[in-house]
Amino acid sequence: MSRRSGVLEFAVLGLLHDAPMHGYELRKRLNILLGSFRAFSYGTLYPCLKNLVAQGFLVEDNPDTEYVPATALNGKRSKIVYRLSPEGKERFEELLADSGPDAWEDEHFGVHFAFFGQTDRAVRMRVLEGRRSRLEERLERMRSSLARTRERFDDYTLELQRHGLESVEREVRWLNELIETERANRSGRTATGPATPQSSDGRGHQDGSPDPDRPPYDRPGRST
Repeated sequence: MSRRSGVLEFAVLGLLHDAPMHGYELRKRLNILLGSFRAFSYGTLYPCLKNLVAQGFLVEDNPDTEYVPATALNGKRSKIVYRLSPEGKERFEELLADSGPDAWEDEHFGVHFAFFGQTDRAVRMRVLEGRRSRLEERLERMRSSLARTRERFDDYTLELQRHGLESVEREVRWLNELIETERANRSGRTATGPATPQSSDGRGHQDGSPDPDRPPYDRPGRST
């Protein structure tokens, strides 16, 4: 399974874990969850849904009263609603518990973070610390590269490299704040938590006051 399809599988199972949805609504939620820069077409989503059905992770329902707008592929009105099977719920729990190196990478980290509200605290810590470690390694390479090539690039290319470097530095600072908040909540100390979580492109999501019994941030990109 490719990284992109793995991310999509995780996101689909996570969204359907909250409530059954038809494909049109699911696609809208995915675009909100993953961001417009990772928008998925019907041509990408529906093969994933069919594959998850074939594996027994999803069940297709056909309610008589459900209206779904026409799809981009066939122009027909689909009434299929997808819901998790018991096996699908188990698969989602397995993906939530994954804190290995794949969870630290750019393609996977955002989706893991989006479902942190349902993730065990120890897993959250391992993912956050792994992500920070991966970005610190990236920073070292970027700084080394910038130092070696400074004389060979024009001012605009150098500015572009500095911009990328600053974006990674900003995400590392954000991760440091999240990790400190997690540790403070685990130890029972008072912590205010990060005010504005930042992604590597500088976009942030506002969060509320931390609850000692819940993670110190909401799941970003979720509609109500």
